[in-house]
Amino acid sequence: MKNKNYYAILMAGGVGSRFWPVSTQDFPKQFHDMLGTGDTLIQKTFHRLANLIPKENIFILTNELYNDLVFEQLPEVTKRQVVLEPAMRNTAPCILYAALKIQKENKDAVMIVAPSDHWIEDEQTFTNNVQQAFNFCATNNALMTLGIQPTFPNTGYGYIEFDKASTNAIKPVHQFREKPDYETAKSFIKQGNFLWNAGIFMWSVKSVVEAFENNQPELFKLFEKGISVYNTDAEDDFIAKNYPNAENISVDYAIMETSKNVFVLPAEFDWNDLGTWGSLYDKLDKDESGNAVVNARTLTEDASGNMIRTKTDKIVVVDGLSDYIIVDKDEVLLIFPKEKEQDIKKVLQKVKQKFGENYG
Repeated sequence: MKNKNYYAILMAGGVGSRFWPVSTQDFPKQFHDMLGTGDTLIQKTFHRLANLIPKENIFILTNELYNDLVFEQLPEVTKRQVVLEPAMRNTAPCILYAALKIQKENKDAVMIVAPSDHWIEDEQTFTNNVQQAFNFCATNNALMTLGIQPTFPNTGYGYIEFDKASTNAIKPVHQFREKPDYETAKSFIKQGNFLWNAGIFMWSVKSVVEAFENNQPELFKLFEKGISVYNTDAEDDFIAKNYPNAENISVDYAIMETSKNVFVLPAEFDWNDLGTWGSLYDKLDKDESGNAVVNARTLTEDASGNMIRTKTDKIVVVDGLSDYIIVDKDEVLLIFPKEKEQDIKKVLQKVKQKFGENYG
């Protein structure tokens, strides 16, 4: 029997514009089978969480635009489990809102906040690490995060600096550090007490609500007004009226960076945040020339290091092209240097300006 006090908030509201043209505003990356495994990213994440958490206690936090997609891809969830944001306000408001709903239902709840677009191979070790964190949160007033052991000086992630002197598996956090430049990232790794911030959080519902009350009193007051209507028919009206008034702020800034009771567990599982075509390329098997292929049938000549994705069984011929992203989707064909992948967001804006909003 799974513990009825265990809950999850599965974050599934992002647009994932760096995965354009597959990921669009109407159909973002978490609802796609990005790796060609037969499961979409949100399905994969839901089933991974369900190894430890009762399915009925996994809440899907998403934009109201994606309500139908959630029920289509996760037919086992009920309306109670889908928490809709009527406006995009970053992660703090939606986490506080969901935490208050859960607290009203079960004051003894401990919960994990997990993004829907991470790729984790070793699901058993992930489950073990979350269990370890839950055990700690159930008996301590703690805000916890899972930190990822850095494998190279990545400048695209924030870092968590933990107390070097701690000999415990779960370590006090000294401070959170912004995305560094390359030299700073190298010095972080050399020091040995820095982890990548994966945005995976665990806490008791009591601890997180208290943290919002202490650190974000305005935000807390805004959502506290709705406690009497949460989990009732009047909730939707209250949220539609009040949610847009919430400050646009991340949970890191709102509570994690300002609280004193923050701890990190260095994760023992393999992790990839699947944020860009390049990160997807890194996860996939490659052919003998180092090309990563999803769905396509390929004929390549003097072509290496390419990320190729099309509709199922489309034939793609590539000659004399290396280290490119080649993505074919409906009316859009993207052929773009891998090294410039961070610019795909800007390209998307230009495409929308020239050809219309329908293409993004």
